[in-house]
Amino acid sequence: MPQEISVLAMLICFFVFSLELLGQPEEAEWRDTVELYKEEKTLLRYYLFEGLRYVWLDRKGAFCCVSVLNEDWTCKDLHGCQKGLSPLEQSLRRRMYGANIIDVPVKPYTKLLFEEILNPFYMFQVFSITLWMIDAYYYYALCIFIISVISITISLYETRKQSVTLRNMAQLVTNVTIRRNSGAEECVSSVDLVPGDCVIIPQEGLLLPCDAALLAGECLVNESMLTGESVPVLKTPLPAGEGKYSSDTERRHTLFCGTQLIQAKGGMPGCGGAVAVVTNTGFFTAKGNLVSSILYPQPINFRFYQDAVKFLLILGCVGKSFSSDLTRVYRELIIRSLDIVTIAVPPALPAAITTGTIYAQRRLKSQGIFCISPPRINICGKLSVFCFDKTGTLTEEGLDVWGVMEGGTDGFSELVPEPRRLLPGSMLSGLACCHTVTLLRGEPLGDPLELKMFESTDGNVLDAEFGGHKVLAVMRPPTRIVSSTREAVAIVQRFPFSSALQRMSVVTVAHGGSSALAFMKGSPEMVASLCRVETVPAQFSTKLRIFSSEGLRVLALAYKPVDCSHSCASVHRGEVERDMQFLGLLMMKNLVKPESAKVINILRLAHIRTVMVTGDNVLTAVNVAKSCGMVGSDEKVIFVTATPHTAQSMPSLRFSLEDGGTTGLYQGGFGYHLAINGKSFAALCDYFPEYLPKVLMRATIFARMAPDQKTQLVKELQKLNYRVGMCGDGANDCGALRASDVGVSLSEAEASVASPFTSKTENISCVPLLIREGRCSLVTSFSLFRYMAMYSLIQYCSVLILYTLKTSVADLQYLFCDLLLVTVLAIVMGKGAPSEELHPCRPPASLLALPVLGSLFIHTCMTILGQLAALFITTSQDWYIPLNSTVYGTHNLPNMENTSVFDLSGFQYIIMAVVVTKGYPHKKPLYHNLVFLFVLFIHFALMTWLVLYPGPFFSRILQLYNITDTDFKMLLVGVAALNFLICFVVEVLIDLGFLNCLRLLRGKRPSKKLYKRLNILLSDSTSWPPLNQTLSPTSHTVVCLS
Repeated sequence: MPQEISVLAMLICFFVFSLELLGQPEEAEWRDTVELYKEEKTLLRYYLFEGLRYVWLDRKGAFCCVSVLNEDWTCKDLHGCQKGLSPLEQSLRRRMYGANIIDVPVKPYTKLLFEEILNPFYMFQVFSITLWMIDAYYYYALCIFIISVISITISLYETRKQSVTLRNMAQLVTNVTIRRNSGAEECVSSVDLVPGDCVIIPQEGLLLPCDAALLAGECLVNESMLTGESVPVLKTPLPAGEGKYSSDTERRHTLFCGTQLIQAKGGMPGCGGAVAVVTNTGFFTAKGNLVSSILYPQPINFRFYQDAVKFLLILGCVGKSFSSDLTRVYRELIIRSLDIVTIAVPPALPAAITTGTIYAQRRLKSQGIFCISPPRINICGKLSVFCFDKTGTLTEEGLDVWGVMEGGTDGFSELVPEPRRLLPGSMLSGLACCHTVTLLRGEPLGDPLELKMFESTDGNVLDAEFGGHKVLAVMRPPTRIVSSTREAVAIVQRFPFSSALQRMSVVTVAHGGSSALAFMKGSPEMVASLCRVETVPAQFSTKLRIFSSEGLRVLALAYKPVDCSHSCASVHRGEVERDMQFLGLLMMKNLVKPESAKVINILRLAHIRTVMVTGDNVLTAVNVAKSCGMVGSDEKVIFVTATPHTAQSMPSLRFSLEDGGTTGLYQGGFGYHLAINGKSFAALCDYFPEYLPKVLMRATIFARMAPDQKTQLVKELQKLNYRVGMCGDGANDCGALRASDVGVSLSEAEASVASPFTSKTENISCVPLLIREGRCSLVTSFSLFRYMAMYSLIQYCSVLILYTLKTSVADLQYLFCDLLLVTVLAIVMGKGAPSEELHPCRPPASLLALPVLGSLFIHTCMTILGQLAALFITTSQDWYIPLNSTVYGTHNLPNMENTSVFDLSGFQYIIMAVVVTKGYPHKKPLYHNLVFLFVLFIHFALMTWLVLYPGPFFSRILQLYNITDTDFKMLLVGVAALNFLICFVVEVLIDLGFLNCLRLLRGKRPSKKLYKRLNILLSDSTSWPPLNQTLSPTSHTVVCLS
């Protein structure tokens, strides 16, 4: 129910302030939030859902997230917040937005107990225990009750413990300094922060309690909790533009809640520190998003879990259908019917099938792979395509400088292997200044690429006063340069690297402010497009193609003088990054990690498609793809070039071979891979959507991809019914990691919001391990599901047979079978480890498939025949004594019929545990699970002893009839052995595809997977892709997949 808070009519002050801050919207807009009436109190209606506050907006006629009140803020609006809020304004906003705290509810034990008992599993247990007590199964009911109480107690303790741990992790209360509109600074609790507060960040940093936009100064931030990156990130001030502010697009200017601010500087002359404005609080922050994802995980759409529920319903229907004619007494009819339903539906089934996942999670943790979403482990077993980032994932994180080449109107100079050998000039200054390297406790810190570039110049970075002013950094030229030219320069403005913009830039000033220069560094294509045409060498494209095809990481640099008559610290990025003068190219060697080629080969042999998604040049990406084995030595690369609609041209699409060839692709039977860059991918999605699925089917290299394009690619692959995995190591991959079915972040952190899996290994060797564990877990879940189903069916058949004969299973016989045999076997069955290698075939995910249902049906038939055989052999003996027909149920115990059926069913529980436990190809053979083998041996010996010589004590306890005929007992053991042999052979034949012959009767049907159907169409095509033909949106044929 929405809560209603009475607020004084002074709330109008808040809305007047909002109008001043956000512009002058129409009257109806500010009336969305609340209506004000003279001399009346205002009702603010809101409710909380999953920690988020929703307020009533009259114009929309609905409850909307309270964050909509500041979603239209522009960068200019945020800069206007530097003056600070008044105490009244802050108080009114706090009533609207709520307290700045991520409050994880810790429920009392009484409420947890009530919710736990309402769990369908325990509701069924309560129903079953009540029924068993009515039916005089006191020992069994008491034992199950005690086990249930222990289970509930442990569950309550673990649930509350996790809630307390999560609350302690989520809650962050500290004191922060804010600026008031009067100009005074005030220390307040972080709980009182609201969007719009101006926060003063101390020079020594702090653990940030909110999301904030950095307005002045620079901050060095550890964001490993969010992105998985262990290298601190340098945050720079937000440009004061008219564009709408978004934390996703302005990540390099946004400080996120829960991240550690290591250092702040340059924000306030003379006193250090930085200035930021609060943008989000509570659950609306990045940390709140992480906590929310843990508290309220998204439902997983996986067929295995859906089929498990359906199968339970089927078992319930089966149990009910055979329970109506067991007795003519109405009360007995009800009891017998309900009793059989409790037997047919195994209440422990949902818990049992998670056993394999729990074991897999423990093994992954021991290998340095941490999982925050255990159900996704099973999904790992069904992955059909895996996407990899390049830099830091497939290749080494650190790059070595390979050389530098200056360029100008006269062309390129000779290659200089070491930048420190360059003559003093703009190129050397650009390499020494155009970066985000900063000092931390006297040591330079920053992006590995920029560190290598900076170190190659032998320059020095200082953190000092410069001409009486505090600046971002001071750069001193190399010591080898003569003192007359070793003038230090100061960086007064930084525009950090953006994947979307593909560049970064800095503004520097000389001592005394006599001259100012702007330097830019980024992708060669982007830098060249922002330079004056006459300054770009004519050989630019040729040189770039040569260096990129050799696998080098190529960066271009440019510069231009800046008018220093105005403040250089307030210059806009758009003014700096235009009409620049081209300086030259920097080449860096990015070596492929030694594990990459091995892992890619393993995945190819396992028929798991591999895709590279990178922000680097397409030719560099092609070279790396060839080096790591994504593209074979005998395979061709075809470049896909798509252009958007412009005023001068129509959209076009073209496919061209890497070597410029035109023939032989189709006739020679060569394999091929498509390569496409981000611009072409965007044009393909917008203007050629009918070609997109076909390109996705054959594309292996996606270059110059922006972060949102990586996410879009993952979603487009999922639309083709692929199960997509993604492995990355940086902030640029966060969206794709979250969107994928299985995201793996290479990080030192044990968990991050970036992905469900985090690996501490610095290479992709964790990927095959994760897939092997996923397949092992999925196969184990299948085995446990079938075992628990067969356990119910075996007991169900025994009860039906004995009920028909007017007898029943004894109380302690139930207890012996359920706890000592089945439960112990089910626990140790899941300990089987994964196979050492990946097999080309993936395990099935459907429980309602023909092999699974066919196997259960045949084994159930064998179970019935085995128990009937034991019964008929017993009744055919000369010493057989018929039942007393005047006594019914457990009062008829012990008797020969019950003893023979119980003996054989006991063996059948053990037999099924062996038969349904799968090994090759996704798990190690059964004999590797030593604990399981030991338990099987103990159980087999125990059942053999109970059949041959149970002794008077155990005969009395289990209510077994004392049969003295040894030959008969040996015959029962022989029937059990024959039952095992038949079931084992049947299971082997099913594994070999024996039941698949039944599918021939219905004819061959097309696959439900869209990518499989599309693959068949493309494989049969002799004209795809259309090489060296320029296609337009109206000159193509749409491939129909219906």
